Amino acid sequence: MAEFRMPSLGADMEYGRVTQWLVKPGDHVGRGQIVAVVETEKADIDVEIFEDGVIQQIVAAEGDRVPVGAVLALIGADEAGAPAAVEIVTPEPEAVATPGPERIEIGAPSQQPAGGRPGGAMSPVVRKLAPKLGVDLTRVRGTGPGGAITRTDVVAASERETARHPVAAVRPSAPPAGSTTRGPRSSPYARRRAAELGIALDAVAAAGPPGVISAADVERAVVERAPTPVPPGDGKARRVVAGQKLAAMRHATGVLMSRSKREIPHYYLSHHVDMTRAIAWVEAANVDRPVAERILPAALVLRATALACRDVPEMNGFCVDEEFRPSEAVHLGVAISLRGGGLIAPAIRDADSLSVDDLMRALRDLVGRARVMKLRGSEMTDATITVTNLGEQGVEAVYGVIYPPQVALLGFGRTREQPWAENGMVASRPIALATLSADHRVSDGHRGGLFLLAIERLLQEPEGL
Repeated sequence: MAEFRMPSLGADMEYGRVTQWLVKPGDHVGRGQIVAVVETEKADIDVEIFEDGVIQQIVAAEGDRVPVGAVLALIGADEAGAPAAVEIVTPEPEAVATPGPERIEIGAPSQQPAGGRPGGAMSPVVRKLAPKLGVDLTRVRGTGPGGAITRTDVVAASERETARHPVAAVRPSAPPAGSTTRGPRSSPYARRRAAELGIALDAVAAAGPPGVISAADVERAVVERAPTPVPPGDGKARRVVAGQKLAAMRHATGVLMSRSKREIPHYYLSHHVDMTRAIAWVEAANVDRPVAERILPAALVLRATALACRDVPEMNGFCVDEEFRPSEAVHLGVAISLRGGGLIAPAIRDADSLSVDDLMRALRDLVGRARVMKLRGSEMTDATITVTNLGEQGVEAVYGVIYPPQVALLGFGRTREQPWAENGMVASRPIALATLSADHRVSDGHRGGLFLLAIERLLQEPEGL
C-alpha cells in the first residue's frame, strides 16, 4: 500500500495545513490528479497525487497542521479496475439513522473492545476530530479492525447525537460573547473562510453527508447568492486575518532569503540590452490582435531566458548537498506580486518548448491563478531558474536573491530611452538592464557573462524566437 505524504511546496516549507480534501475513501485517483488543498504560509496550493489507485484511508483530517513528509492518505492498488477493498469499515446505513433500542447509543455504555481499552484504539486524527464534533470517545463503539474507532465512527456518532438532540448537539460556530445562540456545525477552516468572505454560516448548506459545513460549501454559497450582511466588526476581523497572512508570508520569505544569503555564495552581473528590435517585433505582432491576445515584451524575455539555459546549462538546475544537479527541462519560475502584498514565484513548466504565444498564454494564466491562490503543487516546486521583472514598477535594475536550491536568478528592469552608441553613431534607443544573480559553487563570471550575452543575442533576433 502506497503512502501519500505532505509534499514540500517550497524550500522554506516545514508544515502545511490540509484545508480541503477533494477525494474520499473508495475514490479512484490517477497520477497528476488534484486531491487536496494545502495551506502554506504563502498560499493555498492544489496538491496533486503521483500514484494510480484507490484512496484507502484519509489520515490527516481537514484543518490538521501536518509536517512535510507526514502521511496524508493511504493508497491501495486497483489492478482489476474495480473498487478496491477500503480498510475503513463503514457502519451500516441504519447506524446513521435515528437509533433504535437495539443499537448502542452515545448516551449508553459501549461494549469494550478486546484489550479492555475504553472506546477502542484510535488514531491521533480521530482524537482531534472527536472534540470538534462534540463526541465522547469513551461511548463510541469502533467498527475498524480490532475494534478501532475510525473517523467514520466519530462522524456517525455525531450524527446520531444530532438526531436525538437537534439543538444541543450542534456545535457553535463562533457565538458572540454572552450569547446563547448556537450555529451550524462547521470545520475550523470553514469558519475562517466565512469570516474572510463575509458570509454567515446560517446561510450555507452542507453538501457532505456528515452535515458539517466545509470551506467548499462556504465558497459555493458566496458564488450562488449575495453575501449575508455581517456585523460591523467582521470587516476589521477580515483585515486582521489578511494582515496575519501577509506577516506570515513575509516571515517565511525572510527566513528563506536569510538562508540563501548565508549558504549560497552569490555573484552579480549586469548587462544593458538594446530592446529596439524586440519592441518593434511585438508592436508589429499585436497590430491585428484583440487586446486579450496581445504579446508583452515579457514573453520574449522568458523565451530568450529559456533558450539561453540550453546554451549555458550551469544556470539551470539545483545545488543539493554541495553537488550541482543540472536539469534537462527548463521550468521558469516567474516572480509575481500579490494584490494583498507579498511575492510568489510559481513555474511555467517546459518553457523552452513553448512558443512566444504559448508563453504569453501561460504567463497570463499563471498570474491570474497566483493572485487568487489557485496554484498547483508542481508549479511551486519545479522551477529550475527564476525570472523577476520589475520594469512595470519603474525599477531600472534588480539584483535578486537566489531561491534555493536553484542556482541562478535573472532580473529585468524598466526599458527606457537613453543614448546608445553603435557604429560610430549616437541615437536614442530603448534600453533595459538585465542582471544575473548566480551561485559561485556552480558557475563563475565567465559563464554568467555568456548567459547574459546569449539572452541579448536572442532578443536581437525576435523573429527567431
